[in-house]
Amino acid sequence: MNQWPLVEPDLALLREGRVLIDVRAPVEFAQGALPGALNLSLMDDEERHRVGIEYKYGGQQAAIALGQRLVSGGTRAARVDAWMRVLEKHPDAIVYCFRGGLRSQVAQQWISEAGVTRPRIRGGWKAMRQALCARIDSAAEQPLLVVGGLTGCAKTSLILALDNGLDLEGCARHKGSAFGRHPLPAPSQIDFEHAMGLRLLDLPGPLVVEDESRHIGAANVPLTLWRAMEQTPRLRVEMPLDWRLARIHKDYIDDLWEVYRKQCGEWLGWALMQKQLAGSLARLRKRLGRARLARLQRLQLLAFREHARGNRQAHEAWLAPLLTEYYDPMYRYQLEKHPEQRFLHVGDWESCLAAAKEWTAEAARVGDLPAGRQTNRGVSPGCGAATG
Repeated sequence: MNQWPLVEPDLALLREGRVLIDVRAPVEFAQGALPGALNLSLMDDEERHRVGIEYKYGGQQAAIALGQRLVSGGTRAARVDAWMRVLEKHPDAIVYCFRGGLRSQVAQQWISEAGVTRPRIRGGWKAMRQALCARIDSAAEQPLLVVGGLTGCAKTSLILALDNGLDLEGCARHKGSAFGRHPLPAPSQIDFEHAMGLRLLDLPGPLVVEDESRHIGAANVPLTLWRAMEQTPRLRVEMPLDWRLARIHKDYIDDLWEVYRKQCGEWLGWALMQKQLAGSLARLRKRLGRARLARLQRLQLLAFREHARGNRQAHEAWLAPLLTEYYDPMYRYQLEKHPEQRFLHVGDWESCLAAAKEWTAEAARVGDLPAGRQTNRGVSPGCGAATG
């Protein structure tokens, strides 16, 4: 089967949006896949498990023989049919498995016997992941600016307003706070890193990111980038309390409700949103203290009742003290803990956006390249807590 064509593990495949057929088992795919890949397995989880045991105790040939028995007849026909349906819509699709070895070669052979020849990725998922991780590590060598500020200052919106902004919270599918969980499932650590790597393919010059802790929900910012973020210059957005309150009302209540309503419908969505917000508040027990938590829980419960009657603004009764008694003191404490942090600019949202654009142009000029076209300096691969 060694005659089947190969393509190199080039990240251009991801930038171009090429359709990739992942023939690994579903359990492997769930742990982390290449961006945009479709999981059409050669073997399901149970079949893979049995073949793995056979390989351990009987060797490669015995494992191959068992795999051929397990995936034969109607099972084989169904899997080839699934691959062919994708190839009818996407004739330039490419196949991969974990290391670009036996499973993707078998898929190539069966597809070829059905009348189509398609390549597999040399080195498979592992080689592509190493390239994505290397891209993240190289980002730590690019000019970097961090945007900080109190909760509700719309820092993420500022990042999204920039052509060179890297939205770490978007990659993690989490707003980076106790109330930041997204209704949709969070990505695995590997998928978080792959989303970052994919975004970075279009950001070779100066980068702007939001000030984050290393943990964003369940995801961890890769260590090389995190260390660079700790040492880089910053902007600080400062907005009045009423402006910030309106912003977190939109983020925590209005936007969250829209997602739940669309995903789950009116009744279930409303119940799930209440459960998430109540649970998020309860998890702050240690930081708020029992008496303060009880007061905010009463206000939150009353706000839900008023919201159900059409008064959405009732949430401000618990959101305002959440800002002034929890988030603001915590941010100021972090500022005091790190007096070495350098702020290039402190001002309102518009002035910080202008300062970020000015910094980007200057950083690109110093690098002697146009903004968005700065060359990366290579570093060794490896990212985050997951190495694949």
